[in-house]
Amino acid sequence: MRAHEVKVVEVIGETADTVSLVLDIPDDLTGRFAYAPGQFLTVRVPSERTGSVARCYSLSSSPHHDPRPVLTVKRSAGGYASNWLCDNVVAGSVLTVLEPSGSCVPRSLDGDVLLCAGGSGITPVMSIVKSVLYAGRGRAVLLYANRDRGSIIFADRLEELAAEFPGRLTVLHWLESDRGMPSARGLAALAQGHGSGECFACGPPGFLDVARKALACLGIPQHRIRIEEYRSLSENPFEDARPARTDGDPPVRIDRGATGRTLPDADHAVAEVEFEGRTYTFDWPRTKRLLDVLLDHGLDAPYVCRESACGTCVCTVRRGRTRMVAREALLDDEIDAGLTLACQTLPESPHIHIAFDQ
Repeated sequence: MRAHEVKVVEVIGETADTVSLVLDIPDDLTGRFAYAPGQFLTVRVPSERTGSVARCYSLSSSPHHDPRPVLTVKRSAGGYASNWLCDNVVAGSVLTVLEPSGSCVPRSLDGDVLLCAGGSGITPVMSIVKSVLYAGRGRAVLLYANRDRGSIIFADRLEELAAEFPGRLTVLHWLESDRGMPSARGLAALAQGHGSGECFACGPPGFLDVARKALACLGIPQHRIRIEEYRSLSENPFEDARPARTDGDPPVRIDRGATGRTLPDADHAVAEVEFEGRTYTFDWPRTKRLLDVLLDHGLDAPYVCRESACGTCVCTVRRGRTRMVAREALLDDEIDAGLTLACQTLPESPHIHIAFDQ
């Protein structure tokens, strides 16, 4: 995954503890920063103790409507990175970021969606809402939980959208100041009759636990539910991130069979990997995950979390058998269709053909 420096052209105060950072993407990087609604950027935040920390922040902008990508960051108690960004980033600041990632993305903008957001969980949901309304034909129902009216991020914008798209956007607020803490039964009652399409949930862990139970109460099958969880990364992807290749750099080449073998054996499979328009063949140790093998061979494979949560390293098994150690970012039907996570994938058959075509 490649790191780039991008300039912040505007900082917008959304609430007392939330800001939106409007990014200026250079013309030569617009292809690299093409994103889907619901995706995020990983930001490098300087740290005196460790040099830097990496944190993922969702894009609240819509690629189908907004002229520039926008990150929205809410302070969290004891959150070093969120507080640093809110306190230090101004117009003209330069951030180091990885390219867009994430699998919490609607399959179609033409179907109805039910979106459950708690607090700052509105950020990817806002991107999906605007995309459905401006670029699709679906209807969106947003169930949004906050402490009180003053903590509602994008409050004015949501009112504007509801007025602009009557009959297509319904916003249902749950305010703790009025109703108390969200409950599964309460959320289910509020969303009753609105779960016919894809469902998305994003927010802090406590809210997500309640939202999962509420969606189960509504009888919504698991394969129609996408959960976006916020978590700190156990590793810093910027430590391994490769600089963007320039036109003068030579293309990456990998010799067939790194150890000279061309046949599988008890300890190795043979992998053919389609990546960025080329096919590479090499030995794949049976105890080593695919992402590590790719990085060892010099391929700039996409990844962020290495924990199966973000879906950045998703690829397709075209031939052969593999197994995943964990599979959090993928739904059952996606796995049935051959998708796998490179950071979790081990080989099972002698010959395996993988394609990074997502």
